[in-house]
Amino acid sequence: MKIRRNILLNPGPATTTHSVKMAQVVPDICPREKEFGDLMEWVSRELTKIVANPKKYTTVLFGGSGTAVVESVISSVVPHDKTVLIVNNGAYGKRMCQIAQAYDMNYIEFQSSPIKPINLKKLKKIIKQNKNISHLAVIHNETTTGLLNNLDDLGNIAKKYNLEFIVDAMSSYAAIPIDMKKQNIHYLMASSNKNIQGMAGVGFVIANTKSIEKLKDIKPRNFYLNLFAQYENFIKSHQMRFTPPVQTLYALKQAIIEAKKEGIENRYKRYSKSWKVLTNFLKENNLKYLVDDKYHTKIITSIFIPEGVDFNDMHDYFFKKGFTIYPGKVADFNTFRVANIGEIDYKDMKEFLKLLKGYINGKI
Repeated sequence: MKIRRNILLNPGPATTTHSVKMAQVVPDICPREKEFGDLMEWVSRELTKIVANPKKYTTVLFGGSGTAVVESVISSVVPHDKTVLIVNNGAYGKRMCQIAQAYDMNYIEFQSSPIKPINLKKLKKIIKQNKNISHLAVIHNETTTGLLNNLDDLGNIAKKYNLEFIVDAMSSYAAIPIDMKKQNIHYLMASSNKNIQGMAGVGFVIANTKSIEKLKDIKPRNFYLNLFAQYENFIKSHQMRFTPPVQTLYALKQAIIEAKKEGIENRYKRYSKSWKVLTNFLKENNLKYLVDDKYHTKIITSIFIPEGVDFNDMHDYFFKKGFTIYPGKVADFNTFRVANIGEIDYKDMKEFLKLLKGYINGKI
């Protein structure tokens, strides 16, 4: 089967291999069969291994987007009489606040720059002033701009003040090295369609087993997204409580196999090489981007749109050429975003930049 290859420069879903696409073409199977339960158990264990020891951590699978599992964690793990401190330095930190607000939860929003590191002194001051805080929540790679938040520092703060640490690692998991034990992470959320390079449709939570076991004492705020109920059911039966995205999970299994073959460190090196090609081009052509290199994830770059260039027109031009770019999400800056994740490499980036140079030169 011949399938057109598109170069997705949006931050997920990412470009996939032909073998991941074709892994979805399987005989129909009832997801309650043991064979499929065994597949989900394998997927769960292998996803855990990327960042933690499966003997002490576990992965809970959901059918849903990345936001679904962020909502699951935020709404499930914070006791009703406690407060979650949420770092907001971009659209996805803001989304955590919106979730907490929707559930009428106790939360404190710590606003921080979307392009500069978190002020840790101010963060610690907030924690000291609010003794009711039980959890600290942060985005690892703030996909709004490409800012990398330092999990070592934040994990140490959480440990010092006896807080459980929640990390949205949607666009860093399976690329940027993460060690949940070393970085004191209790709950980590990611999805099937970014750096793991699977298809969209599976969100997952990797959790400290001791932490997740304590959730049975918290009155549920929700039903489908209740984290403990999903965990408990999976432990008993290797099944999701409700119908899983069957073909997507077969694709995720294949994606995990390919990620293990490439190696997570090698994958990040491949991504970083594409990022270096991109940023070198931007510097050489006097195009500015938001985050300084020393704070950058090397995964997604938010680039200023030159005067005289319309994003929608530029998007449509590249889309016809087989490249997809993404709009910016920082209100104060007129930007577009280019991600370098998925099954692409520096040669694809060079081809895109050749087209970009020609397009901009023709517009300004």
